[in-house]
Amino acid sequence: MSFAWRILRPVLKALAVLLLLATAVAVVGGWRAFGHGAAGARRARMDKSPQWRDGHFVNPQPIVNDNWGSVTAMLHASADASPTSALPAVMGGAARFATLPASGLRVTWLGHSSLLVELDGARVLTDPVWSERPSPLSWVGPRRWFAPPIPLAELPSIDAVVISHDHYDHLDHATIAAMKDWSTTFVVPLGVAAHLEYWGVPAARIVELDWWERTQVHGIEIVCTPSRHASGRQLFDKDATLWAGYAFVGAAHRAFYSGDTGLFPGLREIGDRLGPFDVTMIEVGQYHRAWPDWHIGPEQALRAHALLRGRAFLPIHWGLFQLATHGWTEPVERAVAAATAAHATILLPKPGQSIEPTAPPAFAPWWPQVPWKRGAEDPIVSSQNE
Repeated sequence: MSFAWRILRPVLKALAVLLLLATAVAVVGGWRAFGHGAAGARRARMDKSPQWRDGHFVNPQPIVNDNWGSVTAMLHASADASPTSALPAVMGGAARFATLPASGLRVTWLGHSSLLVELDGARVLTDPVWSERPSPLSWVGPRRWFAPPIPLAELPSIDAVVISHDHYDHLDHATIAAMKDWSTTFVVPLGVAAHLEYWGVPAARIVELDWWERTQVHGIEIVCTPSRHASGRQLFDKDATLWAGYAFVGAAHRAFYSGDTGLFPGLREIGDRLGPFDVTMIEVGQYHRAWPDWHIGPEQALRAHALLRGRAFLPIHWGLFQLATHGWTEPVERAVAAATAAHATILLPKPGQSIEPTAPPAFAPWWPQVPWKRGAEDPIVSSQNE
């Protein structure tokens, strides 16, 4: 045995032990947050879904992913990937919900993909994330840039909590656990109900839907619509649950929530069957050329808005977490440029600000001017999108 190996072997052993200990701590610490797989009748229903093939859910247009590009992407993050000063979030103000919106439709963007949608007398909360990090562990992962604008305890009564898919930045264990005793309906895609039940939500208050299925909550229809994405909370559960967008259809108004999605032909069908929409709330951030089918990007989001037959466009999935390498204001800057080119109405609320899409406020950028790449410099083009 060489002298070098005698020195190196105990070091490697120590590193291996530390790695095992760190893994054990992570598994134990995140065990509840990892969720639970579907079984019994719920699992049998998944087997019958047209989207279920060979033990997992699939997209009609398979996702193209550059694995090496994804690994190296974080080595080239923008120097402005996170803000350097406090964001002008509109905090508190729960009393604003005591009066129904004059137009019948009001949206409060709470950051990233969390929205409070008030539509024809019903209140719907999308993908609520109140935790400090979108992670199974409280000490790992990107930290939010501002506190939740409205504490959970100060929210008005919520008729439906809608979950688009089970990634950590959309399905937050701590938030759902805090809501488990609410008198509300949880609407989720196939397979996701098992997570909620595991966290204490009564099965009777969970409605689990496949694409194109619908349920009625407080006088409106909530329709589960196709999207192009993926799912998973653990190492071995990739695509074990379904992903979706949602249409909210009331007597007088219609709104669309994209969840996470790449561009795909089915968006036109959603617009034809369920539109036109008074407002489309479509993700614009956390994109990269290495994963163009996972996140649609700002320019393609405007294409989706047109396919959906939307009237006003509200960009979401930005402004709260750093989950990609682009400048933090880049998604909204590019969305504004694309909306201007398309002559589309774009809504730009501050986090926590309530707006009525059918009577939008004047255009007023609230974010700072920092360097960003235009769409022509760094295009996001989903594959098989026609």
